[in-house]
Amino acid sequence: MHLNKITFKDKALFDKYLAFGEHQLSVYAFANIYIWRKFFDINWIIIKDSLCVFFADNIGTFLYFPPLSKANSVQVVEEAFKILDKNNKNVAFAHIENVEEKDLSFFQNLGYDCSLKAHDYICNSKDLAALKGNKFKSKRASCNYFTKHYNHKLQKLSLKYRGDCLKLYMLWMKQHKAHEQDHIYQGMLSDSQISLKEAFAKYAAFGFKGAVVKVDNIIKGFTFGFPLGKDTFCILYEITDLTIKGLAQFIFRAFSQELIDYRYINIMDDSGLDNLKLVKLSYHPLRQVPAYIVRRKST
Repeated sequence: MHLNKITFKDKALFDKYLAFGEHQLSVYAFANIYIWRKFFDINWIIIKDSLCVFFADNIGTFLYFPPLSKANSVQVVEEAFKILDKNNKNVAFAHIENVEEKDLSFFQNLGYDCSLKAHDYICNSKDLAALKGNKFKSKRASCNYFTKHYNHKLQKLSLKYRGDCLKLYMLWMKQHKAHEQDHIYQGMLSDSQISLKEAFAKYAAFGFKGAVVKVDNIIKGFTFGFPLGKDTFCILYEITDLTIKGLAQFIFRAFSQELIDYRYINIMDDSGLDNLKLVKLSYHPLRQVPAYIVRRKST
């Protein structure tokens, strides 16, 4: 079977198949697939009216999420694993990532092993916009400190700020690397910088929406994301100068106030990092939506 290398022209096709179901995980969006094409060889194929998306790197090839279709198909899954076996030197590596909870029973009934990969954190947009109550007391205090001590302005993020935002990311990355010596985490920061450039390259075409915060007329924070269905907005990036106290909390609340037409805000996963997990939990998400990995049982 011939695999097709992903291009931006595939967006309409992907959007069609992604719309076959309601998804809460942030990976179920063309933007959050395409921006990783510099790190993975991303290819796709239609098998019996099911869209299969394959990611490959120097370790191996896997299915990014289950085949997208109106209904799960045993035959399509079997065909997808045949492709994985053909493209993996070690067939034991073949697997499907980002399986949603609603599809677990389908794979379990077929005899596959299902293991937890990560969680996306889903928050109530009104909670983030208001920060009311004792549980958000420290967040409000941080916002108040920022507004009291800094000359600031919140503006819509547009491409004219791209260069300033990329420069700020470099500063933010340097600040994080100085405090976190884990080489895996540092690699993730560098990878995210490249995906950020990919996102800015197609910012308008992806339908991104974002905001910047200027302090003394210099951009010191930016954030943006995309709609994930009609009820949820996913925040893809939030970057701030870490030396400015309260800025991170301020931009998060201010941007959330612009998203009140959405019921939920997906603040994505924690990348397996305990410190990031604590930050996300501090916003008291309504729920943590699990993503699973599916593999054939070892013999």
